[in-house]
Amino acid sequence: MKTLSFILQKEFRQIFRDKIILAMMFIMPIIQLIIMPFAANFEVKNINIAYVDHDHSLYSQQLINKIASSGYFIIAGSPDSYKNGVKMIEDGDADLVLEIPSGFEKNLAREGSQKINLSVDAINGTKSSLGGGYLVSVIADFNSSLDINFKTVKSLATSSKATISVESSNWYNPRAEYKYYMVPGILVLLLTLIGGFITALNIVKEKEIGTIEQINVTPIKKWQFILGKLIPFWIVGIIVFTVGLIVMYVIYGIFPQGSILVLYLFAGVYLVALLGLGLLISTFADTQLQAMFIAFFFMMIFMLMSGFFTSTDSMPNWARTISNFTPVTHFISVVRLIVLKGSGFQQVKTEFLWLIGFAFLLNGLAIFNYRKTS
Repeated sequence: MKTLSFILQKEFRQIFRDKIILAMMFIMPIIQLIIMPFAANFEVKNINIAYVDHDHSLYSQQLINKIASSGYFIIAGSPDSYKNGVKMIEDGDADLVLEIPSGFEKNLAREGSQKINLSVDAINGTKSSLGGGYLVSVIADFNSSLDINFKTVKSLATSSKATISVESSNWYNPRAEYKYYMVPGILVLLLTLIGGFITALNIVKEKEIGTIEQINVTPIKKWQFILGKLIPFWIVGIIVFTVGLIVMYVIYGIFPQGSILVLYLFAGVYLVALLGLGLLISTFADTQLQAMFIAFFFMMIFMLMSGFFTSTDSMPNWARTISNFTPVTHFISVVRLIVLKGSGFQQVKTEFLWLIGFAFLLNGLAIFNYRKTS
């Protein structure tokens, strides 16, 4: 134990002497947690729309005003023809073109229906689908608010028929604000950087400067060396996680609805798994550049396949299988369930077993692959 104590002292001194490592571990995560949720936002606003009004009636003007006042659209122009409207899309000046045909008001008043043309720039799939959906919703709301005589008569004639009224409500995130979904996920990714990325760089750095060879020829046991490397970064990771929870509450007003102790239990096990990954990477890499590329490869998989941006339920079966075999997927799910929904340990115990399995597997592989000559 005395030997392990000396290794821990050496590691903590090495960490606090390296100003860059300190900045990466403490300052960068805080700044990223403050800035990234505002950027990583799938709520689409400021959609540029051009309209071609062939009718120039009261109804067409009311529709345009309703679109402009919805808060999602910016009127980019009113070209005199559909062809010029499409050219605005091609030039990047508009995202959507709405064409209102002549006879728009007359057909609505007499026949109760009228088709309009909507063209959407689909290069940005997210913006086009959401923007088109928003516009359809605005048009539907406009349509339902029209006071047309024949609709009133028809509704009176059928008033005796039973109707179903549907009202929806959002649980756990009543206003459906995207930050409540993104902030816990970003906190997990920042913890992943500490656990997997910086640990690998720290150990590989010792290879580059040659101190690892001096340690290898000492009587220090393999398990003492590995624990001496893992414990300091585990403590740093818990501190970063605590700071992240404070930032999450102070900046965004998000406080865990569930047990904080359960949250820390999962964070502790998750850090052990990620530290094992960092240690495993360091056994393969001989330089910090190699370690960075290997860690970056895993980080991209973790980000895109963990359910951080999109739900894993929408992935094909093979992708969901890969997603299940990444520890980040399970920890992101747990953090969101505990922070937003208030889930207890019984509801997330399966994820806990997954993380325990990852911790044993990754650290076991790292210990097996680590070669120490003594």
